[in-house]
Amino acid sequence: MLDLKELRNNPKELEAKLKNKVPETTLSPILALDERLRALKTEVEELKSKRNHTSKEIGQRKQKGEDVSQVMAEMGALGEKIAKLDHEVVKTEGEFNYLLSVLPNVPMDDVPVSPSPKDNVCIKEWGEKRAFTFPFKNHVELNEKLRLFDFARGAKIAGSGWPLYIGLGARLEWALLNFMLDTHRRNGFIQVIPPLLVRPEIMFGSGQLPKFESQLFKIKDEDYNLFLIPTSEVPINGMHADEILEEEQLPLKYTAYTPCFRREAGAAGSQERGLIRTHQFNKVEMFCLTKPEDSPRVYEEMLSSAEEVLQGLGLHYRNMLLTTGDMSFAAAKTIDIEVWLPGQNRYYEVSSVSNCTDFQSRRSQTRYRQKGEKPQFVHTLNGSGLATSRLMVALLENNQQEDGTILVPKVLHKYLEEEITCIR
Repeated sequence: MLDLKELRNNPKELEAKLKNKVPETTLSPILALDERLRALKTEVEELKSKRNHTSKEIGQRKQKGEDVSQVMAEMGALGEKIAKLDHEVVKTEGEFNYLLSVLPNVPMDDVPVSPSPKDNVCIKEWGEKRAFTFPFKNHVELNEKLRLFDFARGAKIAGSGWPLYIGLGARLEWALLNFMLDTHRRNGFIQVIPPLLVRPEIMFGSGQLPKFESQLFKIKDEDYNLFLIPTSEVPINGMHADEILEEEQLPLKYTAYTPCFRREAGAAGSQERGLIRTHQFNKVEMFCLTKPEDSPRVYEEMLSSAEEVLQGLGLHYRNMLLTTGDMSFAAAKTIDIEVWLPGQNRYYEVSSVSNCTDFQSRRSQTRYRQKGEKPQFVHTLNGSGLATSRLMVALLENNQQEDGTILVPKVLHKYLEEEITCIR
């Protein structure tokens, strides 16, 4: 949520920055509603003040035995007008709050201005693409022999886009998750296991609602109105909703493993079969709450922790600073970490590290208090650390041998038992 004071005081500058992210953004409707709403509230307050004053006057005149029938009739009409205006205030306030809630976060000044992801800037590369000396296979082809996943039975159970890991595939996935959690805990993150279902107001707090409801899975019946999480960023952001933290508690650095659920799995083309795009995938998340002046430093710590995972696995990757038009709704700055997938002949995102400034904390009302000062909003930051489905693809495709077996990175050996150094 944007700062309403900033919206009122600097609308032209704010609109220009928002247009860099969403070109069709216009603040005129919301500013008109804001002006209308303030005028209505002023009018209602004045009428209610008049009603209170008149009520006292009626009481005094009754004590004197005076006729108050005319004044009582005027009071009736005044009450009807107040009720009508109160209804108008509620309606206008709802329209105003909705328009405010669908405005995206403002991009930071160092974000490249462009509507196209083609203009994302590569700011770092680590390692090199593997040079194969034999015809390599993609992960779906490799799986025909290795049987790490059963896509057909997954589809039988839940439909397309719902993968089933089996045998060593399940164990390798679990090894990746444990390696990532161990890495982040070692780097100062506190592990949590959050609920996978959340209330609508928690979805609102992270910026998922109301704008992206169509992309979410939800449970809605007589007893429950809950959403399946698209990422554990959502429940972790909700952990401190409506709280005032003390300055010495910050920064709070959390990590969590959860399955993630998204309705939109994307167009499943020939290059995006198997684990590339799915409705359910596993992800280890990093989420931090900081003082505003500390968020740049914490941002770098999160990025470093995500990179440490890929470097430990020996996978070539690049860091891409996203343009204004390619960032998410809640982000003010985002760096995507993309890993090379030889079977797809392209890079794919496995981590997206974002600074959301105070955008989410305003929606969730998460603040902190410095001694002797009024509470102010924290900054929130989130980052995948990492999403395992594409990471699994990268691991299989980049570590394949000519005979179709897969070398397991040394950092995973202890999670798979020492003798499992090669999957065959």
